[in-house]
Amino acid sequence: MAAVNGRPLNATAASLLGLLLDGPMTGWDLVAAAQRRIGDFWTLTQSQVYRELATMAADGLVEVGPPGPRERKPHAITDRGREAFARWLDAEPAPDQVRIPLLLTLAFAPHLPPGRLAEVIAAQRAGHARRLEGYRAAREQLRAPGAPAVGAGRLATLEYGVRHEQAVLDWFDELPAILGLP
Repeated sequence: MAAVNGRPLNATAASLLGLLLDGPMTGWDLVAAAQRRIGDFWTLTQSQVYRELATMAADGLVEVGPPGPRERKPHAITDRGREAFARWLDAEPAPDQVRIPLLLTLAFAPHLPPGRLAEVIAAQRAGHARRLEGYRAAREQLRAPGAPAVGAGRLATLEYGVRHEQAVLDWFDELPAILGLP
């Protein structure tokens, strides 16, 4: 794992460095770029972004430019930041961490009022169905004749999303029997 000042470079900081390879951005810009590029599989909050930017600036991984409109400060990746990102990217990815709020709800489901669990499950299933539709539509747009070329990694990530959502929907279909719900 890539280390900076004796600490491992975490995936959140690495993702910000990766986004900054496209050019300087403010924290606000980084939050928006992260939502567009990696938001379906890696969430970043505004507070995380600003906290990481401060740490990365102190570590010499980014430079902070002069404030612009609304006192927003652009951040640019430094050579040291490029090196840290390259080491992080070349390292073996960390194991997946499962943090699914619905599974937490299921763990404490006996404390829900009658009927509420079925409502939660129905709402969650509908959300996953919408996400699957969105992924499939995006895949068709990217594969359409004349579509702008995107990297194979982005297509592979999108395909993972399609397959993940389909697997989750299959699980939802079995969930009533598993939980003994009507």
